[in-house]
Amino acid sequence: MAEPRRSSLAESASAQGARFLVVEARFYEEIGALLRTGAEAALELAGASYEVASVPGALEIPIAMAIALDRAEATGRRYDGAIALGCVLRGETFHFEIVSCESARALMDLAVARRLPVGNGILTVDTEAQAMVRADPARGDKGGDAARAALALHALAQASEVP
Repeated sequence: MAEPRRSSLAESASAQGARFLVVEARFYEEIGALLRTGAEAALELAGASYEVASVPGALEIPIAMAIALDRAEATGRRYDGAIALGCVLRGETFHFEIVSCESARALMDLAVARRLPVGNGILTVDTEAQAMVRADPARGDKGGDAARAALALHALAQASEVP
């Protein structure tokens, strides 16, 4: 029996001319910078253009994304996809669960409601050391992974046939 054909939509379709929005939370500056570096490299490799909006924390990412999407649509310069970048570290209170769950839920709601390719690169980790490994483009590259996820969804949206 032949193995199923596997292909990466992010690699099979060009993102030339596609425009993406990157929304980054800067609560953890160094982690955010690493995530952004990885995301930008993936977008540039795919030939996509992008704009960056910075917000204080992960909970602000979905609303900032919605505001930017509305503004872009109103001006006739729609985005083809979006990438969320940030970090939530587990602390001693329930705050971690609220921020991590609600930011993910809001991103999913936004993506599904608007049929928008969204890559979720909000790290949810126990320690800063875990976050640094995951954010570093040379090790975990979760910023790049989030961009590649958005690129893959964009490619699916552009495909003439659905696999």
